[in-house]
Amino acid sequence: MGLNDVASANRTFIAFFGRRNAGKSSLVNAVTSQSMSVVSPVKGTTTDLVKKSMEILPLGPVVIIDTPGMDDEGELGEMRVQKAREALLLADIAVLVVDAVEGMKNEDFQLINEFIERKIPYYVTHNKSDLLKTLPPLDKQHIYVSAKTGFNIDKLKELIGSTAIEESKGIVRDIISKGDVAVLVIPVDSSAPKGRLIMPQQMVIRDILDIGGVAVATQIDELSMAVSRCKPKLVITDSQAFGKVSSIVGDDIMLTSFSILMARYKGSLPELVKGASAINKLRSGDRVLIAEGCTHHRKCEDIGSVKIPKWLHDFTGKELDLVFSSGNEFPPLDGIKLVIHCGGCMLNEREMQSRVSRAVASNVPITNYGIAIALMHGVLRRSLMPFPDMIKLLDE
Repeated sequence: MGLNDVASANRTFIAFFGRRNAGKSSLVNAVTSQSMSVVSPVKGTTTDLVKKSMEILPLGPVVIIDTPGMDDEGELGEMRVQKAREALLLADIAVLVVDAVEGMKNEDFQLINEFIERKIPYYVTHNKSDLLKTLPPLDKQHIYVSAKTGFNIDKLKELIGSTAIEESKGIVRDIISKGDVAVLVIPVDSSAPKGRLIMPQQMVIRDILDIGGVAVATQIDELSMAVSRCKPKLVITDSQAFGKVSSIVGDDIMLTSFSILMARYKGSLPELVKGASAINKLRSGDRVLIAEGCTHHRKCEDIGSVKIPKWLHDFTGKELDLVFSSGNEFPPLDGIKLVIHCGGCMLNEREMQSRVSRAVASNVPITNYGIAIALMHGVLRRSLMPFPDMIKLLDE
């Protein structure tokens, strides 16, 4: 699978950490075989996260993240360190870069502890090894490298590649089988991107084709005809069409949404299902955060800022205090009674799970667009029928 075939959210995120002047940026450039990061003998040259999607053999499609030094000082230095810490929320694999001449310092050991606590696979690279007279033995998670001479760079890439997340993870392949038909309901309105499908739709179609299934895409007006002619095993709908779609699709056909599939794909479905019941308990004045993982121009039919607020009002009959966030912003949850998050298609799995974990740790229920909309349209139980374990959560 090539560079243009994998969205950033589904790539392996490899983050390089370390102290200032350990050679992080030089090592990033050596691993990527290009000048991705600015290199300078002056400490603190990297002042923000530097991210780039690329393909690195033998790793395949990845996102490389270069971070500021974890030992930066002063008021601006603290801000840079905080930026570096943000990469811990994204990293699928961490590479700790140590100056081989200076050896490991407190900041390095603290980072290793964080990697272990967050269950991030990691390697410790002892850079500038060309300056050492001898190379004392290291354990298997440590490796001598030299960004300057290229020593062990290929070996480092092989180590990272052996740990990288497999791309074969499917989104529907355990629900349908070869020869099964799945109908995808894809409304084309003013909020739909012009000339293309959004990432969850592309992912589902590709997964169906990979297992030898039949994918049929339609809009709501043609859905009845598509169902009668194709006799699908599964119908997958855009969340905002749940109400109309559920009235057309018979109970003998499994029904779910792209948003629910994405939550399951990213491993956060159980908590999001449990959090949905909080909608029934909302009272007037309660603060509800509606969060999106991407930024886009909001239109009159926008699901997050227009449709969901209307459905919430109609369903609860309460005057709620709604707050909104988008992109990398995920605000503190003080005073929030419920978080309703988008499907998270532009967030990688680790970042989405981090947001869910923050809500759980704060005792704030969290759900997502698809689950919330299904509940408010009275079809949540049915939309989870492909996932019997999730049905059990509704009965607890």
